[in-house]
Amino acid sequence: MKHGKKYAEAAKLVDRATYYEPEEAVALVKKTASAKFDETIELHIRTGCDGRHAEQQIRGAVVLPNGTGKTVRVLVFAKGDKLTEAEKAGADHVGGEELIPKIQNEGWLDFDVVVATPDMMGVVGRLGKVLGPKGLMPNPKAGTVTMDVAKAVADIKAGKIEYRLDKANIVHVPVGKASFTEEALKANYDALMEAIIKAKPSALKGQYLKSITLSSTMGPGVRVSTAKY
Repeated sequence: MKHGKKYAEAAKLVDRATYYEPEEAVALVKKTASAKFDETIELHIRTGCDGRHAEQQIRGAVVLPNGTGKTVRVLVFAKGDKLTEAEKAGADHVGGEELIPKIQNEGWLDFDVVVATPDMMGVVGRLGKVLGPKGLMPNPKAGTVTMDVAKAVADIKAGKIEYRLDKANIVHVPVGKASFTEEALKANYDALMEAIIKAKPSALKGQYLKSITLSSTMGPGVRVSTAKY
């Protein structure tokens, strides 16, 4: 893949053979984010898990202390009082069965996270083929299937993000924006790493964290030392 001039300049700042301490890595990634837009800083963790085995799956959610820097649109499936609760908490869209054809037939997807009360999962399940591949299906482990819709919406709006293994057994998560201070990014990074460490499957034998890399949307990857973990 051919990279542009800006990428080449940024790449010169990064020593590919060095494993940086988290503080240094955060500072370096901020420095190498040179795009005209506010780049997202991302964390990529390659694990020793085998996601094909249910007991080695990693999935959960964590509230980033400084948020993600992104406005997240929340859709809540609920009924009765729970609809009002969700609206008051700041949900962007609320509803029930009437939303199914809009999503299924009209391709309406103006939301980033879906929350549902347990009694609505029968309805939401019919959207599995649409929401599943996009990673939008509500899940109890991620706290998006809950009766406490107000808390779920408030947490998501405050910067709650979901993490999970992809097919290559890597976790990809946003840490914040390039415009964040180094301190804010480091605090988010620490919160994420703490959650990932806690999520280590007890069934896993061998090394858990194989590599940690930080990068901005358009910048080069910066390798982070796994020694302290």
